[in-house]
Formats: sequence, structure tokens, C-alpha cells
Amino acid sequence: MEEVVITSGRNLPHIDPYLSIWGWEIPVYLFLGGLVAGILFISALFYLQGKSNEMKSAVKITPLLTPVFLGAGLFALFLDLEYKLHVFRFYTAFRLESPMSWGSWTLAAIFPLSVIWSLIHIDSVFPNFRFPLVFVNKLISVFKNYAKVVAWLLIVFSILLGIYTGILLSAFNARPLWNTAILGPLFLVSGLSTGVALSILFSRNEHEKKLLSKIDILAIGIELFLITHMFMGLLASTQVHIDAANLFLGGQYTAVFWIFVVGLGLLFPAMLKLIELRGIKIPVIIPSFLVLAGGLILRFIIVDAGQVSSWIK
Repeated sequence: MEEVVITSGRNLPHIDPYLSIWGWEIPVYLFLGGLVAGILFISALFYLQGKSNEMKSAVKITPLLTPVFLGAGLFALFLDLEYKLHVFRFYTAFRLESPMSWGSWTLAAIFPLSVIWSLIHIDSVFPNFRFPLVFVNKLISVFKNYAKVVAWLLIVFSILLGIYTGILLSAFNARPLWNTAILGPLFLVSGLSTGVALSILFSRNEHEKKLLSKIDILAIGIELFLITHMFMGLLASTQVHIDAANLFLGGQYTAVFWIFVVGLGLLFPAMLKLIELRGIKIPVIIPSFLVLAGGLILRFIIVDAGQVSSWIK
């Protein structure tokens, strides 16, 4: 693989060589970012609809993990930085035309929001839990008074985070595979699907499981639609874009993409969920794990294949 160059804006650092050769860190970061975006969006949405008790897993339980996931994702990104001491330079300016700038500031906003959201709901999940410092418990009481404001902010920033994980790649015009507007919506919907799948794993309420399964089936359907249109767009473009699409249509990524992402990561879990909705008992861990694994593999493949695709032959 070769080094990737990111131009992040006039007053922001030229990231090459701040970001080194993309290995496992960037796909993991993109996956965890999308997962957090999906969890927080669903949680805030159901909260605003007044379904906190009805959808306890989605609203209260799963969001407790988001600060941990987001922290792990940021740590993976930090590991990929070649000049780690220069990370502060992402926050020395803001450029409207820079995806890196949008992403940096979105992460700076959504991380504390995820912590606040977790604190608001922690006593609903662990009734006897109290922080040893009294002022922290008083601060949580203040946060609860503004829970709806936090929920609306989460709706906005979770959408921005989910789309950003795809736009981060699509902004690279030098990589034909990534040079498509579909990646932003695709990664957003994929993140929503993985977030829903994780919430299903923690749910003990049959009604909640069924509703979340219906949402996941819809998200999977949209993912398949976006994947189809991504390839249609590539095939209708220049020769280098056609070559990029052919990496998945007979090329070196064909088997792993169509078997592990589309087949086992989307179609098969959707089929299992449909069977379960018809009354046949299916262990929820199977389709949920497949959706999560498929979302992770999708990002590994897209990141890796994008570095293979090039304008230079």
C-alpha cells in the first residue's frame, strides 16, 4: 500500500504524513464512529418520542457503551497518526470545505454529549449506582433537566458523524472508488444498522426486539439500494471508475465483498429477521453478530480497495 495524502484546508495541517499508511486503525475508527452514530441517533429519537421505558435497551442501556466505543475509535485514529504530538492542530481552525475539519469538530462535540447522555440514564440501568463525589450527582440532576436539548443535539451530531465516516473517504478525488457521493449515506445507514443490531443484543423485551428488527430490515434494504447505485454510478463514469467497480465485479474483492458483506452481512441476517418476525424463534445473537461483522468488513474492504484503485495505470 502507498501513503495517502489528505489536504484538510488552508489553515489545517497537511495530513501527509500525519496519517500513515492505512492499516486496521482507520477501518476500525470508521466502524466504531458509525456504530456510535447509529446507537445515539436511535436512542435520542425514541427518547423524544416518549418511548424510554418501552425501548429501554435502545434508549438507556446500549448508549452507556458509546463513550467507550468512541474513545476506542479515537484511540485507533490516534495510533494511525504519524506525528501524534500534532493532533491538537486539528482544532486550531475550522474550514467549511474541509471534511477533516468537520469530522474533528463533530467528534469534539459528540464525545461529551455521549458522556452526558450516559450519565442521564445510568441510574435507570443501575438504580443503586451513585458517584462518590456529591457534586457529580448534582450535575447529573442538572443534565436531566435538559435531556430533550441533549437529545436534539445528538440527533444532529449523530447524523453528521455517520455521514462524515463516509465523506472522509469520498473527499479523496485521487481514489476513483472513494470518489462517490454514495459513501456518506451508505456509511450512515450501515452505522444505523449496526447500532440497532447491538441494541437488539441487549434487549429483553420482545416488542422492542421486533420493532428494532423491522428498523434493521429497512436499513439493510436501503444499504443494498445504495450499494447497487454506487456500482451503477461507477460503471456509468470514466474508465478508471469502471475499473474500480470491476474490483468487486470479477476482480480481487469480488468473493469477500459479495459473500461476507452482501450475503452474510446483509441478506442472510435480513432473512433471519423476517423468519423471526413470522413467529419462528431465531437466536438474536446470530443475525445481530452477522450485521456487526458485515459492517466492520465493509469498511475494511472499502478502505483497502480504495487504495488499490487509482487514476494511474
